[in-house]
Amino acid sequence: MLRFFKSSFPAQLLVLLALVLGLRLPLLWLGVPVSAAELRLLVLGEGVAGGAWPYRDLYDGTAPLAAAAAGVLELAWSRPLLLYRAAALGLLLVQALRFNAVLNRADVHPERGYLAGLTYLVVASLTADLDTLSPLLIGHTFIIFALSALLPTSREGYDNRRLFRAGFLVGLAALCYLPLAFFVLLGLFAVLIFAANSFRSGLLLVCGFLSPYALVATVFLYVGALPNFSVMHLDRGLRPAVAATDGLPPAVAWPLLAGVAVLLLLALLRAGGTALGLVFQSKFRQLMLVWLLVALVVLAVGRGLAPGSLLLLLPPLTYFGLYLWQQLPGRAGWLPELLFVVVLSLVVVLRYRDLVPGLASLLRLPPESAFAPQLNPAYRRLAAGRSVLVLGPDRRAYLAHPAARPYLDWPLAEADFNHLHEYAAVVHIGRSLGPRPPAYILDQNQLLPQLRHLLPQVFGAYEPVPGVPGAYQSSK
Repeated sequence: MLRFFKSSFPAQLLVLLALVLGLRLPLLWLGVPVSAAELRLLVLGEGVAGGAWPYRDLYDGTAPLAAAAAGVLELAWSRPLLLYRAAALGLLLVQALRFNAVLNRADVHPERGYLAGLTYLVVASLTADLDTLSPLLIGHTFIIFALSALLPTSREGYDNRRLFRAGFLVGLAALCYLPLAFFVLLGLFAVLIFAANSFRSGLLLVCGFLSPYALVATVFLYVGALPNFSVMHLDRGLRPAVAATDGLPPAVAWPLLAGVAVLLLLALLRAGGTALGLVFQSKFRQLMLVWLLVALVVLAVGRGLAPGSLLLLLPPLTYFGLYLWQQLPGRAGWLPELLFVVVLSLVVVLRYRDLVPGLASLLRLPPESAFAPQLNPAYRRLAAGRSVLVLGPDRRAYLAHPAARPYLDWPLAEADFNHLHEYAAVVHIGRSLGPRPPAYILDQNQLLPQLRHLLPQVFGAYEPVPGVPGAYQSSK
């Protein structure tokens, strides 16, 4: 199989696409539950498509470009879950083929072909977490495209426009998922080893990185959302508890990461024993080692639990895997083929473990679908299509109902609702909810009695919903 993908003919590309679709489409056809990350984007996209501005009209810490992408998809189709899945698959294909093309064009490995794309897409099929759209998945696409701009067009130096473009792309990635900003360090290292004038080139890269933030900050300044943008995105974006929100639990995420780490370690050991002939190939290997270190930093920020975290290890694994798949001399030439078949078989077993009774318990790895948010049956008694304000962390009601603005994220809403003894917080709640009071309130923290006393003009008209504990509906 590996020998077949060492060619760059169109037939190899078609077989690669068929293999990836064969791994993923049956599961997508059977249905993948809505993940917590997708639910957040769906709710946010509804608000953005309705004309609301993130951070001003919608209190949520999702990065602005990810929120804008959710709004665009919502304009195409209401609650476009199918588009989310198609977009996630499309972005993975684009990343894999782009990374494969960069490696071939730069001659960083003696053999060309689609082995890099094959490794990228097969390992990416290991978890349903990469079947779903997430801010990290969107932002990582910009990082992949920044790589080609970080490589000099000649062995003598950089085109300044390419350096600025590389920084700009990393800035766009950070505007999707803030911890990806650490990839500026990768760009600075590339400047150090490739550029003749490192200071000037590094300054161009940093200016390119800051440009998207300057543009976005200017827009938010004019719409009155700049202070909240600073607090909700910049101040909170690098906190581990925030970066890891909506991801898989450690019981699932960490074993999957550990399995990929073992394969990556084997690839590193194999690459370390392989001599390189060209100086550029040696420098590129150093670049990929730094890429791995930066990816580990981003993983650490999200504790390895952020949606799409496995994606961060795929580019280093893909590059060093090229050495792992090299044919060994003598009678051991069949070992790389056997290893790849084992890897592919493990991917199939892990992905389809939910469909085989007892396989998940045998592997001691809980099915990922078990951790998807499930709608409380009692909430089906609420009228469909009417807005809901959730006073608590349980967001499952948003599976069937739009969220009331602006309080989409409870940790951010706590800045007001946990300080009801402060006049400023009470006034802010009244101004935020008064013009557009929600149709329903799901009170998970028994706050409504106090809110009725403090803001009777806003919360005085709510009555309990029969048969739905903690739910109240407006009588207006």
